[in-house]
Amino acid sequence: MIEKLYRTVSPILYRIERLDDDKYGYLLIGPMILILSALAFYPLLRTFWLSLQSDDLYGEHPVGEFQGIDGYVEILTGGMDNVLSAPFLSLSDPFSSALVLTLLITAISVSIGTVLGLGMALILNKEFRGRSFARMMVILPWSIPIVIQGMMFYLLFQPSISPFVDVLHNLGLFSSNPMVSTRDSTIMVILIDIWRKIPFIALIILAGLASVDQSLYDVAKVAGASKFQQFKLITLPLIKPVVLIGMIFYTISSMKVYGVVEASTGCSTVPTLTCLVVDTFQMQRWATASAIAFLTALIIAGIIMVYLINFRNEVDSYE
Repeated sequence: MIEKLYRTVSPILYRIERLDDDKYGYLLIGPMILILSALAFYPLLRTFWLSLQSDDLYGEHPVGEFQGIDGYVEILTGGMDNVLSAPFLSLSDPFSSALVLTLLITAISVSIGTVLGLGMALILNKEFRGRSFARMMVILPWSIPIVIQGMMFYLLFQPSISPFVDVLHNLGLFSSNPMVSTRDSTIMVILIDIWRKIPFIALIILAGLASVDQSLYDVAKVAGASKFQQFKLITLPLIKPVVLIGMIFYTISSMKVYGVVEASTGCSTVPTLTCLVVDTFQMQRWATASAIAFLTALIIAGIIMVYLINFRNEVDSYE
């Protein structure tokens, strides 16, 4: 029995031993890739299948009946606006639609947060007394639970509690009650998102700065390069791939923003895509909620593809 098993396994082991390093590496990580792919794609495919069914509780099509992409057409053309808590995309009033608000929050938050995170990483990369303590304290906003973060800013912008609102109102920056204004509440959500994400991207960029060869700066100093020239010609090109990776995670998280919205301004004031999914699901319209969730996933995938193309171009430029 053992000898027969050995004769069966031996040729396989021999072929494995003859594999080159690349193929051997793929063989080792292959099972894990298959498991992770199954865990990632099964919920996505299940969501897509649910989105093709009917969930009209009072319509002519029974719940669960296959309706194809009719639900997607109604969502994208505004046919579901009278059912949804907020339009998915409104051409007449774009800034009231969940898609535009989500993209607006993501674009502003990622842009400002990345710049501030880069500046914070550059400061933390310098030698100064208490640097270790500063690095530890920087991560504090990111470690605070999302609900607590939302409540902190809710109290900060609550007119009956905080005098901060009166100051902003007198300056003409906010209305007398930011909680009922979509514009003011959107700004508030952006501020929360930036505040909680800066430590995350700063630490990613800081790891990239640690990998930069310091001898390059010594050569630049001898050549008479200024600090700005060193940053422009050495630091920024070398850490750009790391910055893009950080922006990918930052963008994904901002596109899925929900907790801080619900805990601070409320989804009724700032109806993001995730708010729309949750509200629609609570109305027991599971197919419509699945369709919105799948559309959100497609949008995120498209944005990630743009990042990955830029990332590949940056990597190829150094090869």
